[in-house]
Amino acid sequence: MTTLAELPLIASGKVREMYSLDDASLLMVASDRISTYDAVHPTPIPDKGRVLTGLSAFWFEKTGHIVANHLLSATEGVPEEARGRALAVRRLQMLPVECVVRGYITGSGWKDYQATGRVSGIELPEGLRESERLAEPIFTPSTKAEEGHDEAIDFERAVELVGDRTLMERVRDVSVELYSFASEHARANGVILADTKFELGLDANDPARAGQPGGAGGTLILGDEALTPDSSRYWPVEGYEVGRSQPSFDKQYVRDWAAGSGWDKRPPAPAIPDDVVAGTRARYIEAYELITGEPFRAWLERTAAA
Repeated sequence: MTTLAELPLIASGKVREMYSLDDASLLMVASDRISTYDAVHPTPIPDKGRVLTGLSAFWFEKTGHIVANHLLSATEGVPEEARGRALAVRRLQMLPVECVVRGYITGSGWKDYQATGRVSGIELPEGLRESERLAEPIFTPSTKAEEGHDEAIDFERAVELVGDRTLMERVRDVSVELYSFASEHARANGVILADTKFELGLDANDPARAGQPGGAGGTLILGDEALTPDSSRYWPVEGYEVGRSQPSFDKQYVRDWAAGSGWDKRPPAPAIPDDVVAGTRARYIEAYELITGEPFRAWLERTAAA
């Protein structure tokens, strides 16, 4: 069996590494690293990478009827030491936009609404309160920043970046359908999906892409991670109340600690106390178990090396 050390490393981000498996596939490995304010803390969150990977695999299976995805296997071709936190996936040509869908007014969307009454150029009704559910989910794309923060853009700017209006309309519709499906499933399991971010691309090896560098042609495919606590804002249904911020199943617990720690939010990020690590791990695992309806250990057992 091949080991991670034997695979060519293609990219290493804040929380993930990408390795080459062959010309048509990659190994996507989620680490236990955690970042706030664009800085990685030296303290990992145990099992975080496995939760993100397990949830992505769950949602890829659940949403295949809406759009194809890049998942090949959670075990086949995955080195033993990476089992549970790695997926073998298809290579994609990723589109140059983040596909953000919001069903509730919160976070940066709430700040924009307070300032302008709009989010990504979409005018919203007057009088909305923080964390309020929107009448319909809205598609609010953003740029993919190489460094720093992504920038919210309107649909027309997204069309310019992708270079194909028909494709971008399909991306918007698929993103909203994915959100709506996942939101309904999560709500039935005691979790509110306030907003989420998808990354979509085209099969890098699809013959239909020949001669189409601008983005036209080829099959639209969901890539990256999907509907995880790192790419989504999940709230417990219990205790949800409009007019204030909500507790969440993501790294907000760490972010809240960091904001009150005296750290100036510039690298290097400080070590995270043991109680905050434990609390964060518990929230990630709780999110997995509520959403999937199974114990977290079931994912570990399914993907364990023989």
